[in-house]
Amino acid sequence: MRVILEPLIGDMPLIGALSLFFLRKPLLEINWTGLTNLLDVPGLNGLSDTIILDIISNYLVLPNRITVPLVSEVQIAQLRFPIPKGVLRIHFIEAQDLEGKDTYLKGIVKGKSDPYGIIRVGNQIFQSKVIKENLNPKWNEVYEALVYEHPGQELEIELFDEDPDKDDFLGRLFHITLLNFQWFTLDEVSKGKLHLKLEWLTLMPTADNLDKVLTSIRADKDQANDGLSSALLILYLDSARNLPSGKKINSNPNPLVLLSVGHKAQESKIRYKTNEPVWEENFTFFVHNPKRQDLEVEVRDEQHQCSLGNFKLPLSQLLESEDLTMHQRFHLSNSGPNSTINMKIALRVLSLEKQARSPDHQHSAQVKRPSVSKDARKSSFKPQVPVSPTSDPNKPAPASPVTDSDKKTDTADKSQPPNASPQWPTDLSRSSSSLHASNFSCSPSHLSVKEPTPSIASDISLPIATQELRQRLRQLENGTTLGQSPLGQIQLTIRHSSQRNKLIVVVHSCRNLIAFSEEGSDPYVRMYLLPDKRRSGRRKTHVSKKTLNPVFDQMFDFSVSLPEVQRRTLDVAVKNSGGFLSKDKGLLGKLLIPLASEELAKGWTQWYDLTEDGTRPQGLVTQ
Repeated sequence: MRVILEPLIGDMPLIGALSLFFLRKPLLEINWTGLTNLLDVPGLNGLSDTIILDIISNYLVLPNRITVPLVSEVQIAQLRFPIPKGVLRIHFIEAQDLEGKDTYLKGIVKGKSDPYGIIRVGNQIFQSKVIKENLNPKWNEVYEALVYEHPGQELEIELFDEDPDKDDFLGRLFHITLLNFQWFTLDEVSKGKLHLKLEWLTLMPTADNLDKVLTSIRADKDQANDGLSSALLILYLDSARNLPSGKKINSNPNPLVLLSVGHKAQESKIRYKTNEPVWEENFTFFVHNPKRQDLEVEVRDEQHQCSLGNFKLPLSQLLESEDLTMHQRFHLSNSGPNSTINMKIALRVLSLEKQARSPDHQHSAQVKRPSVSKDARKSSFKPQVPVSPTSDPNKPAPASPVTDSDKKTDTADKSQPPNASPQWPTDLSRSSSSLHASNFSCSPSHLSVKEPTPSIASDISLPIATQELRQRLRQLENGTTLGQSPLGQIQLTIRHSSQRNKLIVVVHSCRNLIAFSEEGSDPYVRMYLLPDKRRSGRRKTHVSKKTLNPVFDQMFDFSVSLPEVQRRTLDVAVKNSGGFLSKDKGLLGKLLIPLASEELAKGWTQWYDLTEDGTRPQGLVTQ
């Protein structure tokens, strides 16, 4: 969860308001212990974790947020009108050499797959069309996703084989850099590649470059409502006044608002029994050609299914407004004499970084509807509509050549000892299977990213934690001889990926840790790539509750070249988690690994002894 404290004010409490939201849909685990028959209660039998997650997403996952004013006079209108940092345009082109999941004759004969893709950015979910019986599918589809927090929001791409019962997993893509066109090797599967193009579009509050943008996306007259977007319409629906009563004179209506731009329509929530409703809701529309499209607004009575008033705003009027923004009360037609609706509307032109563009992707585009899957993994959110090029779908976009560095290497497994654990776990944490939005931008000059600050706690509290651990170790010894690894061991896989230009570290598990309290320990693993001890350079696993032999199986990466990483040291600490201001926090063991090894490109998996300060030589164990 992210909490934003703004605006800053001169008086106590120094902060005018706070905003709370999740960057992505959270993972939720509900423990029904002691409530065995809860779901049998009438009215709750349909309750599930998925439904609860959907409720949370509707209120707390970006772009949804909760804004809490802390002082009455603070103006939080700007907080209720969030403007995205940019738009990510994803060209979902093709895949090659996918696994064949369909089998015949009880698995004797292997067939092909019916692949499709799921793309997630925050709570925006896109689903591609299904290509029947093809291991080299060509989608040639384009998706446009809003990015509100940079860095922070994540991009995740998964491929599946459509089946009547349960769809089979074909691979996942993560840890990529933003390039023009490139083939990427799929992770967590034995083979398969995906061809993508990612573009970062900045939001410009001026129409100076609109004609150039319209030309680049071929915004023709007959495509006034379809195709790639040239602008983004952001709308804040505030309230309405003096609405008519509807069909019955003496009864107040249940008003809602229908908003549409071209073929795209959205509606507000219903406000019951009032002719002066307050909505305070945000809406966004991708606009193909603002010179030819209109915003249509209709207020309806949900109870009597009748119109309470409407108006039409040509988007060309916004192009003539200051900062492309209008904030006013609009008079409703076909309504009462004084009926108005209060809205703030802003238009932002989508400006693409100057890149070498492929000829096949400079033409106009048409909107297609993706197939809707039945599988629960795709969430209850409706998949967004892809924008698909009008060129022949059997002709993929020109692919850049695949170099040796683009190919996935499996040399790490060969370099492992015979009894070592496999290099890559079969069940990685969900948090490692995502693309960070920090890779979205083609040029950092268009994004304001704060310089990471050093982690003060890691620099100051560690010597004290080391002393406390040594004292705890002496108490455990108490006249007896401790074993070879008194603090336990940790299993790590370490290698450098030349394809990604990153150091990859997989934290598998720990064993024989010391008990921090009578109930055991709540261990987690923290890592730095020394000498960098800034907060942004810290990597942490999840917390395993009440265990001395935790299993993590989480993968982390550090962006660093091979010559540079060989001058670095990996700082690994196993710590005990505790609540806020808890006395149960502390160090369980430490490890310092110099990375000046010629085998780093191949990689290795080893058990390492934990010590009090990590400076003593660690015995390496292969079993």
